[in-house]
Amino acid sequence: MTDKSHPDDVAAVQRCERAYNRLRDELSKVIVGQNEVIEQVLVAMFARGHALLEGVPGLAKTLLISSLAKSLHLTFKRIQFTPDLMPSDVTGTEVIQEDPETHQRAYRFLAGPVFANMLLADEINRTPPKTQAAMLEAMQERQVSAGGKMHPLPAPFFVLATQNPLEQEGTYPLPEAQLDRFLLYIKVDYPSAAEEWEVARRVTTGQQGDIQAVLTGDEILEMQKLVTRVPVSDQVLGYAWALVRATRPGQKEAPEFVNKWVNWGAGPRGVLTLVTCAKARAILYGRYHATVADVQAVAKPALRHRIAGNYAAQANGLNSEKLIDMLFEAIPADRKYEKPAA
Repeated sequence: MTDKSHPDDVAAVQRCERAYNRLRDELSKVIVGQNEVIEQVLVAMFARGHALLEGVPGLAKTLLISSLAKSLHLTFKRIQFTPDLMPSDVTGTEVIQEDPETHQRAYRFLAGPVFANMLLADEINRTPPKTQAAMLEAMQERQVSAGGKMHPLPAPFFVLATQNPLEQEGTYPLPEAQLDRFLLYIKVDYPSAAEEWEVARRVTTGQQGDIQAVLTGDEILEMQKLVTRVPVSDQVLGYAWALVRATRPGQKEAPEFVNKWVNWGAGPRGVLTLVTCAKARAILYGRYHATVADVQAVAKPALRHRIAGNYAAQANGLNSEKLIDMLFEAIPADRKYEKPAA
């Protein structure tokens, strides 16, 4: 760490690495495999952001999030998003109550399930845009406005949402503004052959362990503060900056394939996400500074929902994943990066 770092930062990074290993051990009692998904969820959490998990039904997305909640000393709420869900069902509402002694009536705010440290927004794309929008203020400002008053959400606060890519009937795709509120967009894939064998063995024989709590809310807040103090070299910052600049068609930094196949690229939030998540990933592995490898490890979940391919890209089978792979080839990690002139 740098000379201006907190004196206990080195010990704090070591504690973070131990906590990460313990969390993985606890989750492995219930979740088989999915190590990369677990890493990315924890990166989002320590980077003080929200995560969206997408995968076909039956891949234990909800089980992973509920199991993570058990491993943390945090309040946990789950909302099952449905087409008839209203915004007040998420944020809460004001009701008129009568004082039993004075018999005077007054408005009182009844907090909704969003008032929790960890919120599981299950199948978030099954609810209409009006209800989806009710989440925007909570996710960005970490507060809820009702009756002209601001109601702060507890700290730490993060949303872990799931969605099913296969459903067409009764779904409402998340708009770009809502997607951009998620720090990471995590894809949950099928388990390997060995992992699926182990899942079948454990579940059908009832051999699932009990998860013990590992971290408190205060410890998570300290780790979130620690992430902000992790140093980043100009080389690492420059690489993240170059990746994001290259996603924007029509810009001088954009490669030819971006101009040809991309409708719009990542905004400044893309750079912030890459750098912050790279720092969070570094401390999970007990390192005191972020590296180019950390940026590359978080690039796909950080950028896949911030790059939109055009019809020509779709016709050529180029999704955001493949476009990011092409960016890795086009933007050299070993090039010397310096702050551009004003």
